[in-house]
Amino acid sequence: MPRSVNHVASRARRKKMLKHAKGYFGRKKNVWTVAKNQIEKGWLYAYRDRKAKKREFRRLWIIRINAGARQYDMSYSKFMGKVHKADIQLNRKVLADLAMNHPDAFKAVVDAVN
Repeated sequence: MPRSVNHVASRARRKKMLKHAKGYFGRKKNVWTVAKNQIEKGWLYAYRDRKAKKREFRRLWIIRINAGARQYDMSYSKFMGKVHKADIQLNRKVLADLAMNHPDAFKAVVDAVN
């Protein structure tokens, strides 16, 4: 008895993967093995960079808070220590936004922790 191969399913599987390769340049978009490798590598980068994005934004917020706190002769670490001690429930994202876009509101926070 001859071997039975499910061409319908394997073609659908390849087609689904090649759909993900849309927009790639050259053989990366239409040669199965090259496209599959590129898609998998892209997914690895996407997974890794979703984690890295969080780190980068936290770093940016810390830089902005530090710049805002230094205007009032305070370091970032001292400022954040006082914020936690005063039990002010503002996270770094909000504090960074206040420091950058609403300096009067940030000054009010600085006055509240002193």
